[in-house]
Amino acid sequence: MSELKHGNSSSLSNEEGHSTPDILISDSDRRFFQSLCEFIAHEKRYLQCPQEGADELRYSVYRTAFSKVIARSTTYKKLLLTIKGEYDDVIRELQRREGEARMVRRNLEASTSHPRSLITCQRRAAELRERISAHQSKTAELKEEIKRWKSSVEQSTWIPGLTVAESVDLEALDRHLKHLEAQRAALLDEKSHRVSLEVKAELDAELQAAERHRDQLQTKNNQLNVLHKRLRFVSCHLHTWEDKKLVPLEELLRSILEDVGQLSVTDDEARGIDTELFEDEEPTGVNESRFRTDYLHRFTELFDSARYEEAALHAARSPRGFLRNLDTMEMFKGVKGPPSSAPPLLLFFEALLTTLSVGDKLSAALSLHFTRCALEHGATQLLTHAVNTNKLTFCEDLGDVLTEHAQKNRRAADRYLAFANVAYEACGLDRKVALSMCMRGLTHSAASFMKERKNFTAEDSMWVLSRWPSLPLLRLLTDPEPGHAALLSVGVACSTLLADPRQPELALQLLDGFVSRGRGVLEKVILEDSRSSVDVWTIVSSLCFKMNRVDLSQAIRSVLLDQSGTGALSPDLEGARMMEHIFL
Repeated sequence: MSELKHGNSSSLSNEEGHSTPDILISDSDRRFFQSLCEFIAHEKRYLQCPQEGADELRYSVYRTAFSKVIARSTTYKKLLLTIKGEYDDVIRELQRREGEARMVRRNLEASTSHPRSLITCQRRAAELRERISAHQSKTAELKEEIKRWKSSVEQSTWIPGLTVAESVDLEALDRHLKHLEAQRAALLDEKSHRVSLEVKAELDAELQAAERHRDQLQTKNNQLNVLHKRLRFVSCHLHTWEDKKLVPLEELLRSILEDVGQLSVTDDEARGIDTELFEDEEPTGVNESRFRTDYLHRFTELFDSARYEEAALHAARSPRGFLRNLDTMEMFKGVKGPPSSAPPLLLFFEALLTTLSVGDKLSAALSLHFTRCALEHGATQLLTHAVNTNKLTFCEDLGDVLTEHAQKNRRAADRYLAFANVAYEACGLDRKVALSMCMRGLTHSAASFMKERKNFTAEDSMWVLSRWPSLPLLRLLTDPEPGHAALLSVGVACSTLLADPRQPELALQLLDGFVSRGRGVLEKVILEDSRSSVDVWTIVSSLCFKMNRVDLSQAIRSVLLDQSGTGALSPDLEGARMMEHIFL
């Protein structure tokens, strides 16, 4: 870079023999360098710069030209800026040294007028000459370093993908050439296997025409089905009339004509006839394999071209449902549709549901993934349709997902809890059915449901209470109905709830209710509770005492201690036997 200062730089001029290789210079670069050289020549003439030797004006011209080169560069701008910074530092250092030298010379000239200081000045002059010689050596080293940087900058742009050393190595160049030829051959081979857009458009048009033709044939087939059924109806009546001849033929024909116009083919009958008509067209063996391959290729083509709605419908209609699976679902789950469009995964599930035959359902895994997708994207109508038309295979996880979503969305909680209730009922999960009913506020219905279920145990009832603490529900479960015992024992329920650190208040509220209605009510409850022994009620009394409810503890103990062993105060035989057992 110091060559710019001394006027010997040749990287920007063709006059001095260091031009960039032609293979690297485009027309725009050639015009740029030409204009840059003309600018340098014009400025040097205008400023009357000397041809050789150090000159401040020529340095300014070349510094300006180098700044323009840096401004045009992109890849190596940072390196060029570094070089320019080093170059400016060297120039400033040289200028500083020249200034010091001039100052020393002035001091020397001033001191030579005094004989005493002549020897000292000579000595200082020798020292300065040594320092100047050392600075010149250092400057020469810096010039060589700048030349090496400049050479690396020029060479590094020769061939993309190769280092500076590889750019001048013939073996490395041969390997790179073979690699490029292999890449070119692979690209040409891939291009030969692709179909042009014109051919693709023609195939799409043919497919659409074939689908329209099939729809027309389907319509014609339905019409023939109706005609076939009507003719069969007429034939059947004519054969019956021929055997018995109970009415005149004219009257029979008039009745037949009135009835035959009302005949239509139901969906089930039409499906059965279609199966008979087209069962020979189902591919089998090699044809089936080829047909599936073509069908899969068409699906892949639609999917890769981001036509997700068509691809979803194509997969949903796949023969024997070989694309209606989790693998296809994962493909739609891994992509995103255009902005403001439905998610591809939701389009896939919608296509699956709309193409399901009557009585068919999605698999349990697909049903669970569909529910999560519908809840995530707010597809409430689609989920409602799937549940109401019984197109989902319910499982416990599906019900749990709906319940969890209901707890996060209070506005639509009742709807999702109702769906969860359907899922739990389908799986026979009575506990969670009752819990979902309680969460919907249907406390009386939940209690009736639990009492009607023969296999619903007291443990199941406590499970529901532990997850949905409710004093009305506890009262309904512990309140016996005429002719039927209560589902829960008051003593067992209270002892269990009081022992649970999360539920003691529920039991205390129940006992307070009995006490507030009079001592006789609590006494009646204890005596009628034939499924709780003295030990259970003693535990209840002890737990109340530990919770600083001395009033309840004393009330319970008073009932137990006031009873005699005869059992006369017990309203039923079971209660009498219990009290006899207490005081034995």
